[in-house]
Amino acid sequence: ASSVSTAAAATRRPPPPLDSSSSSSSGSGGGGGAASSGRMANVGSAMPVFFGMGGASMSIVLSNIGAAYGIAYAGKGLAAMGVMYPDAVMKNIVPVVMAGVVGIYGLIISVLISLAIKVPEIATVDGESIAINVYEWDLGFKHFAAGLTIGLSGIAGGYAIGIVGDLGQKFVGIRPVLFVPMILIVSFAGAIPLYGLIGAMILTT
Repeated sequence: ASSVSTAAAATRRPPPPLDSSSSSSSGSGGGGGAASSGRMANVGSAMPVFFGMGGASMSIVLSNIGAAYGIAYAGKGLAAMGVMYPDAVMKNIVPVVMAGVVGIYGLIISVLISLAIKVPEIATVDGESIAINVYEWDLGFKHFAAGLTIGLSGIAGGYAIGIVGDLGQKFVGIRPVLFVPMILIVSFAGAIPLYGLIGAMILTT
């Protein structure tokens, strides 16, 4: 049993640091003048940064998809209603504005994630330069999850706002008494990306 545990521990042992001086000397054909005296440590995988950047891009891209869908459909309904009832256009522009706010939520999370991503730092130990990876796996996963949270919430909210705004504005033109119910429904639809924003901010802090 002890031999099995020793072998398992050996498989989990991290790789040794990379020595740039030895690799430089081997690559230069043994030339002493071309060899570098510095040492570059193994900073691990670049995948945490990949996940972080992916979260930053998805947060703004997916949120903008939801905002564009909501603006397009709500704007279409507003234009159709404005032909018959032009006096009610400005009052019924609320769904279009709320759909545009969805993209701002994604922008906020994208900026927060981008500012939190750090490049490897260079430290000097015993006269040798060592690169230290300060952006860890847990941060990469959290930022990736934050981007998905606000991005997918933005798509859902923008879709709901667009559908309700498209039909609601047309019916409000015919029956003005439906204006307040339409605003309430659009408000609850706009709360969906707001919930995603709160969750994403918790993940990024």
